Amino acid sequence: MAEAFARTHGSDVLEAQSAGLAPALAVAPLTHVVMLEKDIDLGDFYPKEMGRGIDRVGGGMDGVDLIINMSGYELQLRNPVAVEEWDVPDPIGEPEEVFREVRDEIERRVLVLIERLRSRKTVGSETVTAAVRVDSRKRPTRQ
Repeated sequence: MAEAFARTHGSDVLEAQSAGLAPALAVAPLTHVVMLEKDIDLGDFYPKEMGRGIDRVGGGMDGVDLIINMSGYELQLRNPVAVEEWDVPDPIGEPEEVFREVRDEIERRVLVLIERLRSRKTVGSETVTAAVRVDSRKRPTRQ
């Protein structure tokens, strides 16, 4: 959700890439449903492991300015990069209304981040680009 909102609302100030510590095999069907309610189609999005493009222990942080961590776990990063912790519940296994609440909270936080990045731009400067890695796995999936 966060990557989709970031790409939709903030492509002028950031380049978002989502990754999880233990990603699911596919995007949850209810995630597709609630995002379509916001006119965002997740057709090409899929869960990616954090190790792809961002290595928690062994480097691989080229071009990453900020990591948004929603995992609930401390990230073990070798290279220094800013990490922002977002306490957002995992809606997996919850009713559709919880998915909507989580969606709206993520959108709100992404919009605040985008506004913060836009306010850092100076007149006549190039657009600030931040690669935002988002771990959307708050806790293990409930069965």
